[in-house]
Amino acid sequence: EVQLQASGGGLVQPGGSLRLSCAASGFAVDDYAISWFRQAPGKEREGVSYINVGRKSYADSVKGRFTISRDNAKNTIYLQMNSLKPEDTAVYYCARAPRVPFSLWRDPSYYTYWGQGTLVTVSS
Repeated sequence: EVQLQASGGGLVQPGGSLRLSCAASGFAVDDYAISWFRQAPGKEREGVSYINVGRKSYADSVKGRFTISRDNAKNTIYLQMNSLKPEDTAVYYCARAPRVPFSLWRDPSYYTYWGQGTLVTVSS
């Protein structure tokens, strides 16, 4: 059974850091495109970061602050988030796509499996 388990969210002050984890089971993370999305209250789900084989991509709003990585031995995808801002507050989801054109990785409709989400709150 394919499962994605997101964790690592919490409350952090502006300028702080968090590392999110997406533990996968039922498949190998290096065989699929995996992305992080986020959804703030009243807003649409937004693509944050993408990893597939050796290729990575980031939303402009997080470029230079967030880093996506993969640990094949642990079958886990990470999102290191630094210099967090209040506007980063959202529920963060990891998701798997069987196949997605690189230019369209931000489109949630390509993703068939989703983790349950982990809440990140950036506030003083």
